[in-house]
Amino acid sequence: MSDLMDRVKLFLRSRKRSYQFTFDENNRDAQSVLIDLAKFCRANKTTFHTDERASAVLQGRHEVWLRIQSYLNLSEDELWELYRRSKE
Repeated sequence: MSDLMDRVKLFLRSRKRSYQFTFDENNRDAQSVLIDLAKFCRANKTTFHTDERASAVLQGRHEVWLRIQSYLNLSEDELWELYRRSKE
């Protein structure tokens, strides 16, 4: 079991690096994309809409934003804990 855990942790570490490389804070283009995605994904706005289908679409966009932010801002241990809890 520990071999599997080590492989999953390695995978999460590698994916975290990929997100950090893709959305490098020193890269103007990457930051421009993040700003656009923040607007599109309603990063700082409610996803509520009176139309349930529209609300579901907005919630899906918001989930994408949260995933990106998780890989950019959470530690490897925090990512592991999220992964572990999602498998329970």
